[in-house]
Amino acid sequence: MTTRRPRAEDFLELVERGRRGRLKLYIGFAAGVGKTFRMLEEAHALKARGVDVVLGFVETHGREETEALVAGLELVPRQRVSYRDVTVEEMDLDAVLARRPQVAIVDELAHTNLPVCRNRKRYQDVQELLAAGINVIGAFNVQHLESLNDLVERNTGVTVRETLPDSFLKTADQVVNLDLAVEDLHERLKAGKIYAPDKVPHALERFFTGDNLSTLRELALREVAESLDRATAGRQALLGEDASQKGGAWGRVLVALSSHPPRAATLLRRGSRMAGRLNTDWFVVYVETPREAPHLIDAEAQRHLLTNIEKAKELGAEVVRLRSGDPVAALLDFARSHGVGHIIIGRSNQAKWRQRLGLTADARLLREGEGFDIHVVSFESHEEKRP
Repeated sequence: MTTRRPRAEDFLELVERGRRGRLKLYIGFAAGVGKTFRMLEEAHALKARGVDVVLGFVETHGREETEALVAGLELVPRQRVSYRDVTVEEMDLDAVLARRPQVAIVDELAHTNLPVCRNRKRYQDVQELLAAGINVIGAFNVQHLESLNDLVERNTGVTVRETLPDSFLKTADQVVNLDLAVEDLHERLKAGKIYAPDKVPHALERFFTGDNLSTLRELALREVAESLDRATAGRQALLGEDASQKGGAWGRVLVALSSHPPRAATLLRRGSRMAGRLNTDWFVVYVETPREAPHLIDAEAQRHLLTNIEKAKELGAEVVRLRSGDPVAALLDFARSHGVGHIIIGRSNQAKWRQRLGLTADARLLREGEGFDIHVVSFESHEEKRP
C-alpha cells in the first residue's frame, strides 16, 4: 500500500481555517520507521514558508540523521521534574503555551508524565495546546492505541503499558501512516540506525520479529484506512450528505457492562474497534438492578464500575446508566429506541445450571434479541491465547 505524502502546505491550509488548534498525527508500526524524522522535515518546510513553528518535545534517541534535522529549529527547553528521587525531562507545557507558536511539534504522545505534572499523559498536554489555539503535529506507534491493547498482546506477546484513547485519534484533522517494508526496517535495525548495536540481537528476538512487525504493520494500515473513512464521512456531513450510509446503516454499537465484570476492558476495546470499523456511534450501558443500588454494592465493585465508566468515556463511548429489575429487557428497549445494530456482552460466569437452562443474560439476549447482531465475548479464549 502506498500512502500519498502530504505536503507541508496541505497542513498549512487546515491551520488557517479555525481558532482551535488543528492536529496532524504521524502513525508508525514500530520504532525506526521515520515518524520523528518526517515531523522534523515538515517543521523545516513550514518554517521556510514563514510559519512560526517550535519543537515542544522531540525524542531523537541518538539517531544521527534525526538529530541533524533539529538544527535550525527553535526548541522549547524541557522541564526537569523530580519525583521520588527520580528526575525526568518532560515537555514544558506552560512554556509552550506562553511561547504560543503557530505550530508545535510533539513526539511520543502516549508517554506517561510524572505524577507531579498537571496532566497524566502527554496527549492531554497536546489537548491543552489545541484548546489554546496552537496547532500540533505529533506522533505515536499504532500499538499504543488503547483499543488495540488486547489484540497486540494476544498476537505479539508484547504487553504495551502506555496507551492513548482512540477518541484522541478521532479528533485528528490529518493522519499519516509511515509505512515501511519489514525487511527494510530489519536492515535499519541491523545497521544501528534504531538502537545501539548491543541491543539489536535482543530486539530481533523479541519485539522486532518478522511476525510481530507484519502484524503491527497491518494494524497501522487498517487504522489509517478507517481514519480516512471517518474523515470522508465528516466531510459528507458538512456538505449535508447522509454520512451514515457507509457505516451507520449497519446500526450503532452497544456494550453491556455489569457492575463488576472480570474483563470489562476487553469488552470496551471490542466495542471501540467495532464502532470504528462501522464508522458509527457506540454506547456503554450499565443497568443497575435493585440489588446493585449504590448503598448495597460493595466498595470494590463500585470502584471497578467507576474505573470502567471512565475508560469507556476515554475510548469515545456515550455512557448510559439505567435502572431496572430486568437488565436484558432494559438493554433491548434501549437498543431498539437508539438505532443499535450490534450488542456486545461478556459470556456469563454464573452457575452451570443457569447457563444450561438459558437463564443467563447472554443466553437471553441471543434468544430475545431478534433483529440485533449479538456478540458474546469469551474471556477464557482471550486468556488461552496469551503467552
